[in-house]
Amino acid sequence: MAEKRAKLAEVDPVWARILMEADRAVADEPLLGGMVHYSVLHHPSLERALAYRISLKLANGEMTEQILREICDEAFGAESHLAQSARADIVATYERDPACHRYLQPLLFFKGFQAVQAYRVAHWLWKQGRRDLAYFFQMRSSEVFGVDIHPAAQIGKGIMIDHAHSIVIGETAVVGDNVSMLHSVTLGGTGKEEEDRHPKIGNGVLIGAGAKVLGNIKVGHCSRIAAGSVVLQEVPPCKTVAGVPAKIVGEAGCDQPSISMDQLLGTR
Repeated sequence: MAEKRAKLAEVDPVWARILMEADRAVADEPLLGGMVHYSVLHHPSLERALAYRISLKLANGEMTEQILREICDEAFGAESHLAQSARADIVATYERDPACHRYLQPLLFFKGFQAVQAYRVAHWLWKQGRRDLAYFFQMRSSEVFGVDIHPAAQIGKGIMIDHAHSIVIGETAVVGDNVSMLHSVTLGGTGKEEEDRHPKIGNGVLIGAGAKVLGNIKVGHCSRIAAGSVVLQEVPPCKTVAGVPAKIVGEAGCDQPSISMDQLLGTR
């Protein structure tokens, strides 16, 4: 077993670490043994574990866990980048969230991570033209996780959503790589137009709790949006904006605000 795990760590270090942490979790808390075995140790890969976890969470009287699991397995089998993005999301959560001490935690306990992975499957369905099924995933994610991401939205990898309650991301929104956001963030539209109407968030952006970014506007890479701000105009790269409506109050303060998670206003 040790030799097998060592070889796995060379090709899939994220999954190998999750398995190691799962073994330790069972030893530390035997009452969670069943849950950890069914969710992690029973599966040969992170892809299969993700499919199990998503289907378990989203199943209801209208759609069984087995059907949802087959859909997720199909998605992860068809698009390898889905699970690669999930690995990046796990690492991002571990590195940026001070409450995350193990790679295992997002997979088992963090609804922000789980909601993003459910969105990734829904987005794959959307691109396949299976839009009603994609809407089902969106509906159940909103009901279960309190996170409402339209399946047509485009979201990069290395995403960390802390707490994740009341997140809303609209249909034509684009979120780049290595973005961090806190609870109650809205990336919304304005008016009733059906065209491109939602924000475009650059790479490395930090969006504070309760911030609202509205309309087809660009938020430049490595910028910061302060908690509670309402952003109605374009944000240049590497700037900090705050207020209602939001105005530029300084530089971003560092090269990667989404990674440092420093939400204090002003320059450094």
